[in-house]
Amino acid sequence: MTAQKIAVLDLGTNTFNLLLVTITPSAYYIFHNEKIPVKIGKGGINQGIITSEAQERALDALEYYKKIIDRENISVIYGYATSAFRNARNANDLKERIEEKTGIEINIISGDIEAEFIYNGVKTAFDIGGNPSLIMDIGGGSVEFVICNRDQIFWKKSFDIGAQRLLDWFHNIDPIPQNEIDKINAFFDKELTPLKEQLGKYNPKDLIGSSGTFDTLSEIYQHKKNRFLTGDETELLLTVAGFEEIYHEIITKGKTERLKIPGMIEMRVDMIVVASCLVKYILDITGIEHVRVSAHSLKEGMIYVIQQEMIRQDKLSASGN
Repeated sequence: MTAQKIAVLDLGTNTFNLLLVTITPSAYYIFHNEKIPVKIGKGGINQGIITSEAQERALDALEYYKKIIDRENISVIYGYATSAFRNARNANDLKERIEEKTGIEINIISGDIEAEFIYNGVKTAFDIGGNPSLIMDIGGGSVEFVICNRDQIFWKKSFDIGAQRLLDWFHNIDPIPQNEIDKINAFFDKELTPLKEQLGKYNPKDLIGSSGTFDTLSEIYQHKKNRFLTGDETELLLTVAGFEEIYHEIITKGKTERLKIPGMIEMRVDMIVVASCLVKYILDITGIEHVRVSAHSLKEGMIYVIQQEMIRQDKLSASGN
């Protein structure tokens, strides 16, 4: 066969993503892309559990997704789960319930594999370049950092300091007070020691942001500058100066006022405060003056790796039937 339709499920801590994809040896085409804010980390992520309420939201979302997959007569399904599943004591129970109710097999991936997927996703968005860059992907449960160039990964690590965890730990007063920002920065100083060591070694000049937080920051920036992308671009707009302006606005406003910021979406309005604190921290410790935002991240990296594996197994060639 020269083309195959597949379904890819990215089961994140905040969002469950469904992508229906036609894959050929030379390209892939996403013909259905949907996300549901399941928030399976809510209420239990820092206790190492997925609450019963979150489990029901997960099951409802996946039963809905399975109907879409079946409607397209797709039989090849790749399901990947990340931080909330990795760390929850009852994750296997939920995994079994999902498989029993929907027939979808879930693969709980490691932080290292997640970081590799993100790198491959960013590479499909634009040329990273020959000099070292720092990729940063802020999820709900974990944050992945990858120091890389277009040809290789020099270092990668997943840290369990995602936005849902940080929100639970540090953002209990809104707007977030300066003493809480000081506490969160002290926490980053301790937790990100391995990253700081590698930053000193490789000295990346660009920060490449991928995933939801950076998508929203770019959307807010576009509204501020009245410069809107058409929707087909894979490199989004943001500058360091633009981020600094947005950061100040985000940390000084309460939720109601943040929701009024043009470009803000309700799904991000809570976690974007602590996530922006992390972006600010990274910019401050690195002195990086150039930010790039990739429209592609984890799920596009998943598709790329699946495509390459299909080619390797001869499943996309005329003789691969």
